[in-house]
Amino acid sequence: MKQKLMFLAIAAIGFTSCNGGFKKGDAGLLYNIHTSKGGTHIKDGDFVSVNMIVKTDGDSVLSNTYDMGHPIIIMPMPKPQAKGDIYAGLEMLGEGDSATFKVPTDSIFKGGQQRPPNLKGKFLIFQVNINKVLAKGALTEQVFRGRVQDYLKTLTEGMKAQEPGKIKKYIADHNLKVTTTASGLNYVITTPGTGPTPAVGDTAVVNYTGRLPNGKIFETSVKEVAIKEKQPIEPGRPYAPIRIPVGQGKVIPGWDEGLQLMNKGSKITLVIPSAIAYKDQGVGPIGPYTPIIFEMEMVEIVKPNPNAPKPVEPQMQMQQAPSQSQPTQK
Repeated sequence: MKQKLMFLAIAAIGFTSCNGGFKKGDAGLLYNIHTSKGGTHIKDGDFVSVNMIVKTDGDSVLSNTYDMGHPIIIMPMPKPQAKGDIYAGLEMLGEGDSATFKVPTDSIFKGGQQRPPNLKGKFLIFQVNINKVLAKGALTEQVFRGRVQDYLKTLTEGMKAQEPGKIKKYIADHNLKVTTTASGLNYVITTPGTGPTPAVGDTAVVNYTGRLPNGKIFETSVKEVAIKEKQPIEPGRPYAPIRIPVGQGKVIPGWDEGLQLMNKGSKITLVIPSAIAYKDQGVGPIGPYTPIIFEMEMVEIVKPNPNAPKPVEPQMQMQQAPSQSQPTQK
């Protein structure tokens, strides 16, 4: 009997070491809890604020909230959608806890859901830090939502207070000799062009690269830039200049203003405050009160043709990790 127990103990140690300290959960989920504060675990219906890095098992980063500058908000926390998914992993944790989860990709992309062609490997890896948990419990919906709003207000006020410093730091770190307009737009023309600037109603044909204040790219129309900076390449996506009706409100105000500072062949760097970008809401990887930086090239300026069809509104495609089994961003 003692020999059998010893064998089982050795086998368990061997399993743990073979999996790099990971334990096995349901449906092939592997988990390694780094920090456990011993608090109440997350339950469905709760409010959860979490920082998360999502990677392939080949170590390619798909999503990183630290780069985005804001956590993911999950409200309400859903029940696990499948055995061994990321929500099942999060239910092992409480406020202040941290862990790494390896979720089998076969359990994520099943039931006919197509696996993204650039996502290879057996696992998606989630490195998780739980910032805040507000338990729903027996609270009325009104009281619960009041607590959530109070927390979000504090969170966004902190982001708002940090924004001017982020703008100054980016400009200083990149030694930009900017001009600042009345709207707060900071710009520097890095390559002069020729000819007139576009008038309202013209169509600007531009290449662009968008960055967060830490320099990370969140979107680009230039494939060479995407490859150089190790951005996921979307098969079938056309990497090409986009066409924008100037001064028509089809893009953020910072773009509309910036385009009218350019002429054909010019290149410009825009440091755009959130007030003339995505304001207090954010979008995709861009958080509330987050300044954004665009490097743009004016490829061509097209004068309006009254007989031509209306141009398609520009669509910027924000790079995001696969949504299945991931918390949605707010």
